[in-house]
Amino acid sequence: MTSQLRPQPHRMSMVAPGTWHLRSFAAAVIALVTIVIVLARGGHGAERAPNNPQNLAVELFKELIEINTVVDSGDTARAADAMAARLRAAGFTGADLQVFKPAPRKGNLVARLRGRGLRKPILLLAHLDVVAARESDWSLPPFKFIEKDGFYYGRGSSDDKYMAAHLVNNLIRYRNEGFVPDRDIVVVLETDEENGDQHGVGIRWLLEHRRALLDAEFALNEGGGVVLRQGKPQRVNLAVDEKYTLNIQLQVSDSGGHSALPLPDNAIVRLADGLGRLARHSFPVVLTPVMRQSLERELALEAEPMASDMKALLDGRSDPALLARLTARADLNARLRTTCVPTLLAGGHATNALPQMARATVNCRLLPGESSQQVRSAIVAALADKRIEVSQVAMQPQQPSSKLIPEVLAAIEHTAAEFWPGVPVVPVVTAGSTDGRFLRAAGIPTYGHTGLASGESRAHGKDERVSVKAFNDGGEYLYRLVKRLAGGT
Repeated sequence: MTSQLRPQPHRMSMVAPGTWHLRSFAAAVIALVTIVIVLARGGHGAERAPNNPQNLAVELFKELIEINTVVDSGDTARAADAMAARLRAAGFTGADLQVFKPAPRKGNLVARLRGRGLRKPILLLAHLDVVAARESDWSLPPFKFIEKDGFYYGRGSSDDKYMAAHLVNNLIRYRNEGFVPDRDIVVVLETDEENGDQHGVGIRWLLEHRRALLDAEFALNEGGGVVLRQGKPQRVNLAVDEKYTLNIQLQVSDSGGHSALPLPDNAIVRLADGLGRLARHSFPVVLTPVMRQSLERELALEAEPMASDMKALLDGRSDPALLARLTARADLNARLRTTCVPTLLAGGHATNALPQMARATVNCRLLPGESSQQVRSAIVAALADKRIEVSQVAMQPQQPSSKLIPEVLAAIEHTAAEFWPGVPVVPVVTAGSTDGRFLRAAGIPTYGHTGLASGESRAHGKDERVSVKAFNDGGEYLYRLVKRLAGGT
């Protein structure tokens, strides 16, 4: 159908003088206000800007958290494949990107950024598996990535998917930038750390079957973060060793009987009384060489009276009141002495029967150099009941400490000063155990050092989380530190 409209004559726009400039000024003001609003959102708008290299890190983090990798029932092979797909898309191929699956649902990834070969490689280790989390125990779904009130929530967020996501992200960043290090950078994402690799499908399998891929001058691993106190950085931990684990089983056996005819005690009561006595037992305070270094570096940042108490301990004082004040703080208590705590409990067989058995597992974390036999003897003495049978369930072998390589310490101190000025880098022995012990046993010095700042510990607990700021700062910290340690252009 042909239009019946006739063309209209061209009309010039009539704009009052200066109106165009006013409109331009108004547009500029609106743009400025928008920027201010975005920046004022706790940094979230700025953090998600299109060119922010941490965008991919958040994507990787989300992807990892939403893959159930519970050590006994989840699928770390799926997580390894997911990270491999990301690296493959960035150009990693062939021998530089390998996924190994020693058992069903078990996966390990090894990725390598090639350098000039001027020095031995750096190994960066993180684990994909997590401890179990029941949705009924959490306020939020544990395997759903949730950002809320300035935190990222999800099982494994701090232990250890934060580090896994950033190691992959940073490796991609280096490649995209065309960075050529003086030495290879090797990223290993392994399985079954949370059960000590008891089935030999994680780091132990890699060391036994693919040892050459892991060859390195030293390794960075989980185990040493940035400690916050009242929101302020207190120390940057550098773990050079870790406590080792000893699991002890306690058991009381009895003939039982009908619950309508109770006796003065029974198996459960007897075991409970013994556990109460064990809880009141304190192992001796030991000022190890590493702990001495730690306290010397922490001293300047401590307030009174804690600073004076630390100084007194360093000077050789050990009166009970002093030690009680120092060890009242949980982090110092764990670093100054061996600890033993019941973690599993079972007993009885029917609601209307006296228990014929009560059993508890006691998890001990021993200081390096501590004798397992001495600890077992101390437990027997503390229980003070010969009817409580004491048997050893499992023990991790002790491994040598990692001596500090001056170049590594210097790079860490330099980089830490850029993020947390004036905060000391403190050598520590971690209370928890990691797979770093297997690397140390294989002759690879291993340092627990994550760059993740936290004033709480929710690892293995309810509503595990990391702050958005700590996630971003920690990733950038690792990026700069590894680049500095690797050298190159």
